[in-house]
Amino acid sequence: MLSKVISCAVTGVDGLLIQVEVDLAQGLPSFSTVGLPEGAVREAKDRVRAAIKNSGYDFPPRRITVNLAPAAVKKEGTGYDLPIALGILAAAGILQSDLLKQTAIAGELSLDGTVRPVPGVLPMALAARQEGIHRFLVPAANAAEAAIVQGIEIYGIERLDQAVEFLAGAIILTPMVIDPASLFAAHTQYPVDFADVKGQEYAKRAMEIAAAGGHNLLLCGVPGTGKTMMARRLPTILPDLILEEAIETTKIFSTAGLLPEKTPLLTTRPFRSPHHTVSDAGLIGGGQIPRPGEVSLAHNGVLFLDELPEFKKHVLEVLRQPLEDGTVTIARAATSLKFPARFMLVAAMNPCSCGFLGDRVRPCTCSPLQVQRYRSRLSGPLLDRIDMHIDVPAVQVKELMDQPAGEPSAAIRARVNRARIRQRQRFAGASRIYCNAQMSARDVKKYCHLDAASAELLNQSITRLGLSARAYHRILKIALTIADLAEVEALTVAHVAEAVQYRRTQYEM
Repeated sequence: MLSKVISCAVTGVDGLLIQVEVDLAQGLPSFSTVGLPEGAVREAKDRVRAAIKNSGYDFPPRRITVNLAPAAVKKEGTGYDLPIALGILAAAGILQSDLLKQTAIAGELSLDGTVRPVPGVLPMALAARQEGIHRFLVPAANAAEAAIVQGIEIYGIERLDQAVEFLAGAIILTPMVIDPASLFAAHTQYPVDFADVKGQEYAKRAMEIAAAGGHNLLLCGVPGTGKTMMARRLPTILPDLILEEAIETTKIFSTAGLLPEKTPLLTTRPFRSPHHTVSDAGLIGGGQIPRPGEVSLAHNGVLFLDELPEFKKHVLEVLRQPLEDGTVTIARAATSLKFPARFMLVAAMNPCSCGFLGDRVRPCTCSPLQVQRYRSRLSGPLLDRIDMHIDVPAVQVKELMDQPAGEPSAAIRARVNRARIRQRQRFAGASRIYCNAQMSARDVKKYCHLDAASAELLNQSITRLGLSARAYHRILKIALTIADLAEVEALTVAHVAEAVQYRRTQYEM
């Protein structure tokens, strides 16, 4: 007999429906899986056989052939265990149900029939809804994650026999229901706050502008000035995630298997801080079976690279394309996958190898050649793609003791949220643009209008500082963000002048 069960796969970060076809034929008992299965899929036969027997059902002594269609797509992971087991029981006549035609199924089986969670359930549920599937059977541990998707019934399954009885109509299960609004209200707390940062008003102003417009940021200063401290507090002042952004971000973490337990939806912006020994595949993504890298895990959030010159130069150079395009393309001989990578790049560095160039107390021990070699680790094209270059001077101990606590993150975030609302209204007709930093050259020409005095100031600054055409557009984007924070429409000389000063630091050659 032949049975068909609908399952799902994940390609990149998007779901894809898979047809699991099971045929039971006469002949010597055997179990073969076709349709480009990877190792974990081929091993499913042993898990499925034991799970069926230990759940109280007879395993048919037939020649079993399982086809995973479309056969041209590689199948990997353990999510096909449950649909294969149900397909075998349906082909053997043990399970008779019309619900299989409109039910997607995914889950890993333990040898005792327990259904274990699998990664990528959220993109699977989105794909099933898009294809008109009415219900989705998922592991109970993944049910809350899948229930974020509205318009499809999600049922959490704990055991194989429970799935069989539900499909046969012997028991009734209640679909999982999740209210995304309640998740946003319950999971938006941060363990750190900008109130902890004393002094550094110039740097904090720059970080507020960067947060409001989604601009990339480079912090340069001697050790101990609070660069890392401020960078780790940047997510606390970023604008609140909207539901669409939250689902995009959660899809990536779900696919990578990094979604925190009991967190069905990421409601705060991600903060990724890879060590400087990270490989290019770890940063950008890749592998034999391509997986999202740190730049994709930081999608809609912050990618923080501390001690920027310590990263391998070829690793940093791969950042150029995602910084411009907001996507990462992983090309292999058999397939090509795209991962989203719209992130804020925040980097921190010392001015020289010893770290004390320009310090008023400790002398620098580096020779001019050592300073040049240290800075040459960062290419000009990469630095040109970083919107704002900020000096972070040392703070004296007396200032730390005398100054009161800084402005809390909540107050700064309120201003940033108002600026982002203006930007969303401005780009309401444009697709996939959430903030000023994502504007193209055409958008800059459309929205950034300068009067004669502002244009003259900008032209003089570009010429005097030797900046590129890319820097010209980025200065205009920063100036527009400054105007949004001031809640005014027209760009003025003051906005352009402030934007220009964020393009170079005193340490740049």
